[in-house]
Amino acid sequence: MEQPTPVSVVGATGYTGAELLRLLLGHPRVRVEKIVGHTAAGQPVASVLPSFAGVLGGHVEPFDADAVARTSKVVFAALPHGASAPVVAALRERGAVVMDLSADFRLRDLGVYTEWYGAHGAPDLLPSAVYGMAELYREELRGADLVAVPGCYPTAAVLALAPLLRDGLVSPDGIVVDAKSGVSGAGRAPKPSTHLPEAAEGIRAYKSAGQHRHTPEIEQELSRLAGREVRVTFTPHLVPMTRGILATCYAAAAEDTTAERCTEAARALYRGSPSVTVLDPGSHPDTLWVRGSNRVHLSYAADARTGRVVAMAVVDNLVKGAAGQAIQCMNLRLGLDEGEGLRGTACWP
Repeated sequence: MEQPTPVSVVGATGYTGAELLRLLLGHPRVRVEKIVGHTAAGQPVASVLPSFAGVLGGHVEPFDADAVARTSKVVFAALPHGASAPVVAALRERGAVVMDLSADFRLRDLGVYTEWYGAHGAPDLLPSAVYGMAELYREELRGADLVAVPGCYPTAAVLALAPLLRDGLVSPDGIVVDAKSGVSGAGRAPKPSTHLPEAAEGIRAYKSAGQHRHTPEIEQELSRLAGREVRVTFTPHLVPMTRGILATCYAAAAEDTTAERCTEAARALYRGSPSVTVLDPGSHPDTLWVRGSNRVHLSYAADARTGRVVAMAVVDNLVKGAAGQAIQCMNLRLGLDEGEGLRGTACWP
């Protein structure tokens, strides 16, 4: 029997890192070698991540590029933007295949990255990074040694709109992305805005009017699909739940565009996908239906009165929006079945 592939997680003690560990431990073709963290280095894994008590022993290790690269074929970097690039560079220098979950390698244009994030820590690696949306870049990912795993909001918005722009069913002009996310998207570190009394009983928009850093990522991918520059109005919202994203996208319909045609286009584009399900026209997907899974539910409606298409997508921001998508890319890179280790259903209700 073929030996499992050794993998490590750097930045394992945040929400995304913990989700990576959960999914990797259930993956039949990999073996977790190192659990790496910075602030928690030296502490028992079970004390930092109590859900792994009785499952994972050992301690969180400090980052050592030589040790990680020597023991692991694939490394998942679940670090904040800015902090990730130097770590990725050190790992790539040592020959490790890297799945980077930060924003550091998602934007192809260095100038755009600098505008939104500041100085880049490893600009020479940008041309070699492959954007990790398996549904759109499947063949490129099979040979990628550096994968830029997409952000959670772009995952939902791009998957919803991709078939419509690809097939000319909507105009690239005037697209609106209205998205709502659970609080885990803000990370594990406590903040006043995500404190339970301030988040549990309300809903609010944040970083609206082109301020959110996922805006250029959404525009980059939609522009590629449209074959021309696309600008979107993107408004994210924080909603009182732990997991999930609902992206409701609005676009001007081309002539003769119907919900049925949009549905057919999406089913054609995502045929064979282990993750994407296109619901019947007029359905309204629910984040609860994908919670804890690598599933995506899409649905389309057409408003004949206003001439607009409504494209809806739901994902779990920690799974398909992060950890699960990274593993999906790893599967492709290793020549495995794309859905290996990811076919679990949602935790419902």
